[in-house]
Amino acid sequence: MLDPHLLRNHLDQVGKSLSKRGFRLDIAALERLEAERKKIQVETQNLQAERNSKSKEIGKAKAAGKDVQPLLDDVASLGDKLSHSEDVLEKIQGELDELLHAIPNIPHESVPPGNSEEDNQEIRRWGELPRFDFEPKDHVDLGEKLGLLDFETATTIASSRFVVMKGAIAHLHRALIQFMLDTHTREHGYTEVNVPYLVNPDSLFGTGQLPKFAADLFALEGEHKLRLIPTAEVSLTNLVGDSILDA
Repeated sequence: MLDPHLLRNHLDQVGKSLSKRGFRLDIAALERLEAERKKIQVETQNLQAERNSKSKEIGKAKAAGKDVQPLLDDVASLGDKLSHSEDVLEKIQGELDELLHAIPNIPHESVPPGNSEEDNQEIRRWGELPRFDFEPKDHVDLGEKLGLLDFETATTIASSRFVVMKGAIAHLHRALIQFMLDTHTREHGYTEVNVPYLVNPDSLFGTGQLPKFAADLFALEGEHKLRLIPTAEVSLTNLVGDSILDA
């Protein structure tokens, strides 16, 4: 979630920046909810202070031998009003959080506006594009024809978008993983980490997958409501969750 202070103090600028990535920030709704939140929060705090003051008066009145029933009635009435005010505040804060949690990150000022991949700007190229004297096939066609990729069986085992890799491609898949890990840990100073593939909702919220992509995540039923991570960045990022790091 974006810094609430940034939204409160520079809402128009945030909206303008987000429009570069095709996101329309509902500024009017945010301003309305924020105004309501402030108003109800002040009322809630005033009711709390008044109830506390009345409660202290009860003790003094008892010590002086006075009738405390009117004060008790006042405290009870204030308690009801306070409870109602807290419920309203919680509801408004919930609506506000729902809007805030759906706001994406602000793009860097160097990022050009764009609504689709057609608006992407090519920055540079590396190497030469190969030229073929035949029509090239993609890895799916080649893998299936050679009997190395089996999408049909994977669909019956799991669901669509899964694949069974066999033989040389399974070997290549494993080798590439080993090559990547060995290169980065031995030559570039990285530490190899094996992280949980299932995480709790708080971890996914912290990395921005929730609530936006809730429908796209595989979830387990149960007390902890664990979900399957889309990439290791979720678990890795949460290794330092709630921590302040020395840059």
